[in-house]
Amino acid sequence: MLRKLMLTVHVATSVGWLGEIVAYLALNVAALGGRDEQTIRAAYLMMEPVALYALVPLGGASLVTGIVQAVGSPWGLFRHYWVTMSLAVTAFAFVILVLHLPTVHDLAAAAADPSTDMGALGGDLFHSLGGLVTLTVPLVLNIYKPRGLTRYGWRKARRERPRVMTAG
Repeated sequence: MLRKLMLTVHVATSVGWLGEIVAYLALNVAALGGRDEQTIRAAYLMMEPVALYALVPLGGASLVTGIVQAVGSPWGLFRHYWVTMSLAVTAFAFVILVLHLPTVHDLAAAAADPSTDMGALGGDLFHSLGGLVTLTVPLVLNIYKPRGLTRYGWRKARRERPRVMTAG
């Protein structure tokens, strides 16, 4: 029961994180492609709360619940390449997100200044597209679960395999 609950929370936060990246991407499209200065300014201003109150919490929850889920399952955290790669890519994406927050803050601060030339801000499209592409990797890995044990996984499997007694 607890394992299914954790899986549910993990899937919900992971899908939510992807959804918020799409929302952030939509704000970038509005900021870069908008014709109305108020719309462009509003898009930049909304990027910061979306990042702080949706992307970061959902990304952190996805990372933590993924680790808990892996540790509490037969897959383990370091037994299978797909789990280890999923962890590495998710952790990488989360760290990049957190490190990128000052840039998001600077864009919002610039947009809040009425004297800022909105056309000169340049947007944040690269990071939102990069995040979407990056988080597609663990999504695919977790659905297809490609075979392949890590060295640790092979050693663990050999230790857990029951010993067959031979007649002598």
